Amino acid sequence: MTLPHPTIDQITLSNVLAVLGDPTRLAIVCYLARREGRPTMCLNFTDFGSKTNISYHLAKLREAGITRTEVSGTSRLVTLRRDDLDNRFPGLLEAVIAAAADMPTVKKIEEAAEEALAQGDTR
Repeated sequence: MTLPHPTIDQITLSNVLAVLGDPTRLAIVCYLARREGRPTMCLNFTDFGSKTNISYHLAKLREAGITRTEVSGTSRLVTLRRDDLDNRFPGLLEAVIAAAADMPTVKKIEEAAEEALAQGDTR
């Protein structure tokens, strides 16, 4: 099963900014950026809400061209499309991530990730 993703030419600034306007989606992007291209399972985002809610946010990110989701059995592996976004809108992603660093939802996911690492979970 393959999920649809927009090509780099189909990624629009207005769509990217609209999707990143949601605090949960912005926190997910910050978390993915911190993981530097390592695929992340959807379950890592359940601190933000129900599975249904997270699925909705991840679909919005994928449809906007911000993330890539690969199906692996019953799991979904999510990565940030950093190279595509940097080619399409140079500097935008870094500026958005830097500006979001102090947001409560971003801090929450970073604290949860640090706690998991301290307990030996390699999320």
